Amino acid sequence: MVLTKNINPNIFREYDVRGVYPIDINEDVAYTFGKAFGTYIKKFHQTKCVIGHDNRLSSDSLVNALLTGVKETGIEITYLGLVTTPMYYYACIKKEIPAGVMVTASHNPKDDNGFKFSFDERGNARGEMIQEFFQFLLEGNYDSEEGSITFYDIKEEYEKLLLDCVTINPTRKLKVIIDCGNGTTSFFAKNVYEKTGVDLTVLFGESDPTFPNHHPDPCVEENLSALKQKVLDIHADVGIAFDGDGDRVGVISEKGTFIPADQFMIMIARSILPTSENKRFLYDVKCSKALSEEIEKLGGTPIICRTGNSYTKLETKEKDCIFGGEYSGHVYFRDKFLGFDSGLYAGLRLLEILSNTTKTVTELLKGISHYESTPEIKIPSTDMKKKEVVAKVKEYCHRQNYPTIELDGVRVELEDGWALIRYSNTGPNITARFEGKTKEKMKELEQEFMTLIQEYNQF
Repeated sequence: MVLTKNINPNIFREYDVRGVYPIDINEDVAYTFGKAFGTYIKKFHQTKCVIGHDNRLSSDSLVNALLTGVKETGIEITYLGLVTTPMYYYACIKKEIPAGVMVTASHNPKDDNGFKFSFDERGNARGEMIQEFFQFLLEGNYDSEEGSITFYDIKEEYEKLLLDCVTINPTRKLKVIIDCGNGTTSFFAKNVYEKTGVDLTVLFGESDPTFPNHHPDPCVEENLSALKQKVLDIHADVGIAFDGDGDRVGVISEKGTFIPADQFMIMIARSILPTSENKRFLYDVKCSKALSEEIEKLGGTPIICRTGNSYTKLETKEKDCIFGGEYSGHVYFRDKFLGFDSGLYAGLRLLEILSNTTKTVTELLKGISHYESTPEIKIPSTDMKKKEVVAKVKEYCHRQNYPTIELDGVRVELEDGWALIRYSNTGPNITARFEGKTKEKMKELEQEFMTLIQEYNQF
């Protein structure tokens, strides 16, 4: 392994580092990243860090290069081995070591990999923090001294945490299917869910980082076709899916219906808010108006936030919300959990709700405001062009005197619907979502803004 400055700057994204292996990210990049990271965290009075990795094909070799680089800067490393990202988060809390690196590309395609990382108590690096670190890396002024690596097995402690923070009522024998998508949860989910006493079926529960059955993103409906069918085939009460590194959740109802994350959050709001003194409930700009209306009906305070795990998790904590979540399936419980995103825990909380009622998932969602919504739409672009397009859409909205929220791209807020146009921070895409009180209004907004995007996105 050699130090390299031949690094694609586009892999240093808004929330993490992500790219294609071995083109953008390889062992030399990981080693250089490690040397820079170990030196950099000392600026924040950190002499220790936590490192883990997911089950991707390239993760073993990348983490070994990373470990070597960090160790050569004199840092004491707590090494977790193969873990989900939530297990990594818990290890940082448990060991009281806020600095760390998780080698993962989350739900990205099988050839991708990357790093989620934190320097100190501020949580996952994001935005300017990442860009400042990248400039430091390019300068090449790294420490050289001997550090150490100590292995730490967090598995049993993490399983205990999950099970201690839910109460599954055994009087209702739930029939449950979990879809691990051949991702990292394949090593851990079955054992946890079996201990709840439910009638459990596991789908795609063998680790296979080629993801042969479906893309490891549980918040895209087409990825859960097999789970839908299995729920119907065995008359399950619910289907629960996890992403590649285990920090997000997807849900299928007893009718085989895909439940978007903002509707999942409505079920959580109805469970938490009536008895909680803290009524602050956070969600991101992609979420349906039905969610904010439901929070208000329950006496809660809805707080809207920009999209992005690093931001929504931080805002949930800083604004002292009882719960936070985003449309991509990251959710943060702060009532009786530790506030980090865990797909396994999110699923367990849904089982807790179901086990303490005779209602189905469908019945738990009755009575919410009806809106016609599109799923999140991704429009291929380039990393340069996507920003130009969103800027031009903003200008158009200003010319039209549309009321807007501009926390993240632009969300046009009308009385009978809304439109969101933003650029992705994890890939060369523009993302959009549209919602209306009627299908006609939704289609009208979609046509107006998709035509604009198409016009502005010529390259």
